[in-house]
Amino acid sequence: MNDPSRKHILERLRAAQAKELPRSWSLKWTGSEKPGPKERTEKLASLMESVRAEVHRVSSDHWVEVLKELLRKREFKTLLYAPNSEIGMSLARKWKKGAQKGLPLLVPYDRPLEDFKGTLFEMDAAITSTAGGIAETGALILLPDEQEPRLMSLVPPVHIAVLEAARIHDTLAEAMKKEGWTEKMPTNLLLISGPSKTADIELTLAYGVHGPKELIVFILLDEMPGS
Repeated sequence: MNDPSRKHILERLRAAQAKELPRSWSLKWTGSEKPGPKERTEKLASLMESVRAEVHRVSSDHWVEVLKELLRKREFKTLLYAPNSEIGMSLARKWKKGAQKGLPLLVPYDRPLEDFKGTLFEMDAAITSTAGGIAETGALILLPDEQEPRLMSLVPPVHIAVLEAARIHDTLAEAMKKEGWTEKMPTNLLLISGPSKTADIELTLAYGVHGPKELIVFILLDEMPGS
């Protein structure tokens, strides 16, 4: 590699490292007081938004209506969901059958993967629950299982995730302790901080190459203790 090219690449790497996150959301908590639920929520949201995730802070009674309006504007035709999950059952209760009034058709993930592959790759978006969040790094915790397999958050171009604010932890270590993983470790765990992205040696980012190009997060604020 010639010297000018090497110099150019190193300068871009140093510039990328020099970019700071918002001061109030440094990776380490400052001050002697332990952050409360609101601080954890805002830190996680801010960090996720800084990497192009779309975050909505809503109540558990209202989030489906906000989701409907969002999907109408984007004119999605299909939304993949897990019919037996708590999130899926909540959607089914509040959704009308078919794509009425501009809403996408709810498509249940209710078949083995081998029978569902063709449908899976045709979905506009998929919605999943989460097992918590990590404020320190701005990440969602997903524990894929038979109801909500890993492919639901990896294949459709838009991933919609629902997070209870009460399950936002300071660190991954705290999440492991409070969620009881020290007694029974999950067999499959995903940490998601934003849309799928990759970069070449010139640091040119591309989104959606190896997964969803958009991540939309609903944080249910009324599930937050002391709020």
